[in-house]
This record gives sequence, C-alpha cells and structure tokens, in this order.
Amino acid sequence: MFNLNSIKRSTGIAAPRVMIYGPHGLGKTTFGAGAPNPIFILTEDGLGRLEVEHFPLAVAYNDVIGAISALYSEDHNFQTVVIDSLDWLDNLIWSDIHSKHDEKALAYGKGAVIAAEYWRGILEGLSALRDEKSMAIVLIAHSEIKRFDSPEVEPYERYQPKLQARSSALVQEWCDAVFFCNYKTIVKKEDVGFNREVSRGITTGERLIYTTEKPAYLAKNRYALPENMPLTWDAFATALTN
Repeated sequence: MFNLNSIKRSTGIAAPRVMIYGPHGLGKTTFGAGAPNPIFILTEDGLGRLEVEHFPLAVAYNDVIGAISALYSEDHNFQTVVIDSLDWLDNLIWSDIHSKHDEKALAYGKGAVIAAEYWRGILEGLSALRDEKSMAIVLIAHSEIKRFDSPEVEPYERYQPKLQARSSALVQEWCDAVFFCNYKTIVKKEDVGFNREVSRGITTGERLIYTTEKPAYLAKNRYALPENMPLTWDAFATALTN
C-alpha cells in the first residue's frame, strides 16, 4: 500500500552493479577478480592464469540461469558475482532463441524483443542476489566501434559494448555504472615540415577506467566518480568510499 507510512529513507550505497567493457586483454577479468570474494559465471574460457572460484563453463543459457539460481538458493560466502562475458552470453541467448523459433518469427526486429526478455530474466536473478544476498555484480563485455547518429552533430564513431542495441540499452539502464576501459593515450604533435603538423596517439601503457560519457565512448555512473581512475577494483572501491 502506498501511503505516508510506507515512505522509507535510503540508508546508503547498496552493493554496486557494474558493467565494464573494452578491448581484449586489458584486464577486465582481473578487475572482476579483485572484487570482494568473487564467484565467476563463465560463458567463455577467458580466465587465463587467474586463480578464482568459478562455475563450469556455461554452454547454454540455462546453465547461466542455473548458476544464478544456485547462488540464490544455496548457502555460500561469495560477495560478488562476475559474468564473463556478456557478449558470449548473448550468443547463448540467441542459440536458445533459434532452437525454439523459426526465422519468420524472428523477422522485423521480433528476435531482438525476445532476446531482451531473456536479458530481463538474467537481470531479475542478479537483482535478487544483490537485494537479498547483498552481492555486488560485475558484468564484463568486449567493445566494438560503431557509428553513432547524433541529433546535434554529424555522425561519428565511438566505442560501445558489443551487444545487440536493445539488450545493451536494457543492461546499461540496470547498472549503476558502465565503465569503458582502455590504455591512456597522449596526443603528440610532430612537425613534418612545410608548415605542417601531424598528430599521433601515443600510449603510456597505463590502463584506465573511464566513468563518464565522451564522444569517443559510452559510459556512466551514479556515484559522482572521477572521470578516470586506474583499472583496478581497489581504485574503484576507494573512489566509491570517498
């Protein structure tokens, strides 16, 4: 019932829901491994030499649902659930969709609507883990470069999560933070003669999380975080506390 007696006051920051995406090999999985007592739900074999607790490799959508259900219904001490990765989970979702629907049923964007319902099932399960088990959520995705049609300026290309557009928007809206990660790049201008300069991008090797949206990439956060910080969970936790 909604009345004045039903009003509640927020008591602080709940366990964070984070999507982190970027190019291959930057340390996204290591970021997840640095979270408090993590358990990995793997949709790809990307752990490398990291030693972390994980479920067997998921080869079907129901495997992922089963792992989330186990974390909800069984006793454990895990504090963070990490899904690695979202784009491979999206492949499992589409495999399940194609096994149940013919191509005609998926035409004219209907497949994307069905896929979004699958994602809602995943997010509902993760919300239960966060709200009732106080677990943090880390969702790892790869990036792709796609054209962005802005209503204000000419179209341009930017980094974004490698997911179907409707599903990606749904996940981004659900998350408290969407982090883009990449190497720190410095633009250096060189004189090439004849009154001409050439700009070159030079990386320092430093790996950063970018927390707010720019023309070059999609990002957001609900915590008033710095625009960038080192690509580690500790850096994120410190900024969150501050």
